This record gives sequence, structure tokens and C-alpha cells, in this order.
Amino acid sequence: MNRIDLKDKVIVITGSTGGLGAALSVELAERGAKLALMDIDSEKLRKQASELGGLALSIDVTSYESLELAMAKVFDYFGKIDIVVANAGITKMAPMISSSEKDFSQVIDINLNGPWRTFKAALPYITQSKGYMAAICSMASFVHCPLQASYAASKAGLHAVCNSVRMEVRHLGVDIGSFHPTFFPSPLMDGVTSDPVGNKLWGGNKEGPWKMISIEEVVSEIISGIEQRAEQVVIPKRKTLVAKASGFFRRYIERRGFKGNEIEEAISLSQNK
Repeated sequence: MNRIDLKDKVIVITGSTGGLGAALSVELAERGAKLALMDIDSEKLRKQASELGGLALSIDVTSYESLELAMAKVFDYFGKIDIVVANAGITKMAPMISSSEKDFSQVIDINLNGPWRTFKAALPYITQSKGYMAAICSMASFVHCPLQASYAASKAGLHAVCNSVRMEVRHLGVDIGSFHPTFFPSPLMDGVTSDPVGNKLWGGNKEGPWKMISIEEVVSEIISGIEQRAEQVVIPKRKTLVAKASGFFRRYIERRGFKGNEIEEAISLSQNK
């Protein structure tokens, strides 16, 4: 497949100041892309834009109006939008018995509704350029861990959104992609590995099916996928079979990934916080 040259492509990235967003922005800037950096943290945005160049826009992915206005500003500034990466996301760990409806809804609103709003706000401009939109969906789209019902639901739902919208916009010359990295170092993961609950579930993400890969590998595979306007990218590639046959592997993953009383102990730890 022919790869597109990212030089001078106008690329929107939400959650641009977070771990993955920041690393991805650096690599895209080095390839000559024109960046529209979007995040809710305006102070970090200003610093990021001063280092990388491009347009910095403070946005809230829970507000369609915020994203609609931001996309219009990107178009006015650059004259086009070629690529959109919906990267903003959060996670929370808690069992259903002690989690709140508010926390569950917040994760869904940011991780699932947020990318939908991002795509919808960008679509008029992406249609003009016959461009590409992608979402960071995570391996949690396929592998659903305990104490993460909200996160797993948001990422599985986001994968479904990508698959559905792809068919809606294909005739417009627009492509939609989903990226599914496993665990990797980031500020979000720092919160997981420093939490006794996360350590109990995933053993510090040091070995086995939960072992982290490098953020450099994640960024490299995402950029390669963008260049190919890929429909789905599993990172690392060796986990592709799990993604394609998640139902088949579910029982194996549950037994291999969670041994003994780890889940019960993690629930107890979360309730004693």
C-alpha cells in the first residue's frame, strides 16, 4: 500500500499534552506535519506549541460546541484539515459495587462520546480534503479487565463507532482508523502502576500478558498506520490474533492473566482506599 507523506499535512491531535499525545506530536512535527494541538490544559498547550510550533487550542471533549469552534479555527488558520487523531482519554479503577454513576459516566463521556464529537466536528473539513480520522482505542477494546468496566466499555464502544462510521463516510473518500496499543509507559500508566489495586491486578505490568511495551513502539506503529490510512492497528502486532478472536481467547486470558484471588484482593484494596 502506498504511504502518504505527512509533510505539510494538517493534523489535529486531541489530548496532545498527555504521554502518548505529546510523544506522537513530537514525531509528527519532525516529519513536517502542521499541528493543531488540542487539550484541556491551556498552560501545557502553550508550552507545547512554543516548542513544536503549530496552533494550540484549549478544548473540552465533553462539549461539542468547544470542538466545533476549535475545528473551525484550525480550518481558518491552515485552510484545511487532513488528519484527525482522537487521543484524549482517562481511566478509573473501581468495582461496580463501590463505583459511582458519576465516575462511570465521566469515563464514557470522555473516552467514547469525546471521539464521536471530535469526528463529527471535523467531518465537514475532512470531507473536503478526503482525509483520515483515527481514534486511540486500546487493547481494552478486546480484552476486558475487572475493575475497569467503564474503561473497557468506552474502548469497545469506540472501536464499534470507528467501524460503523467508516462505512458511512467511505463513499466521501474519508477513511477511519482505530489504534489498539497494549500497556505502555505514560502518566496515565504511572497512576496505575503506583496504585496497589493496579499492581494487584497486573503485577506492575512487568511480565506476562500485561507486560508494557515502549512508548516509542506505540508511536512508531501509530504513525505507520496513519501513513497507510489503516483501518485497524493492533500494537504490538503479535497480539493481532487476540483482537481478531477475542471471544475465543477470553477464557484463556481470564485464567492466564488473573490467578488465585487477585481479583477479590484488588476489590478489597479498592474499597479500603
